[in-house]
Amino acid sequence: MKAREEKEKKAREEAHYYAGQKKGLWWKYLLAALIIFIYLMPLYVLLMQSLKSDTDISSAMSFPEVWYFDNYLSIIEDGTMLRAILNSAVVGVSTVLLEIVLACMAAYPLARNDSRFNGLVRTIFLGVMMIPPLTILVGVYTLLVGLGAINHRWGIVLTNVAFGLPMSTFLFTNFIRSIPRDLDEASVIDGASVMQTFFRVILPQLKPIVATVAILHGVSAWNEYAYSIYILQKPEMQTITLCIKKYFSSVRNDYGGAAAAAILAILPLVVVYLVLQDAFVQSQVDSAIK
Repeated sequence: MKAREEKEKKAREEAHYYAGQKKGLWWKYLLAALIIFIYLMPLYVLLMQSLKSDTDISSAMSFPEVWYFDNYLSIIEDGTMLRAILNSAVVGVSTVLLEIVLACMAAYPLARNDSRFNGLVRTIFLGVMMIPPLTILVGVYTLLVGLGAINHRWGIVLTNVAFGLPMSTFLFTNFIRSIPRDLDEASVIDGASVMQTFFRVILPQLKPIVATVAILHGVSAWNEYAYSIYILQKPEMQTITLCIKKYFSSVRNDYGGAAAAAILAILPLVVVYLVLQDAFVQSQVDSAIK
């Protein structure tokens, strides 16, 4: 009887303690709500603007005076935006696939061999990551002209891969170094070669970091503008960011059309994130634990 009373008393004390803890965290919930509000407000304004006509002069925060869907209909009928979405999808998928393949294969020897040369290579990668891409625009453009890459999607794909590969390799290297070397040694004892060890033992464990790189660099390639405007000059080669630019000119700014185009450009990224979010979150958890 006495043991039961002590157990109930302990349970009441724990409940009281956790209740006090929750009351003391009210400011964190308030801060989280404020951050969510700050992030969602631009999307709300964008959505409202996409449903307004040129003659609607209401506040950006208010609902449209008349719900105007012609901005979306005109984009679909024109077909230019849909072609731009296809171009951006081809560029984004190609960039991500090349980065993942090259980065993970380069990261494996860098992570498993702690030689001075590999240390120098990692240092060079970190140094390259510090260079702003626009500072070498002239040199990159001249090289692409010599390669005949202007007005070709593969030109912007190679550019994106070149700028994204150091970061991807750095992420893969750190993740692979957290994987026990015992797995490699056990695979070698079983008669596997280095390539077999990588593809059959290491690669299946890289799913979280693959999802992370796919999201980060896929979004970066999807939103790329600075180099695309020089490399993809033909209208049929334009990506989403270049297509949205046409709504702004010295003569007229079509805010409703630009907002509708931006909404359509956001939707594919939202779908991809919803598909990969579990792996992305798992990557963050694994990184924190390891």
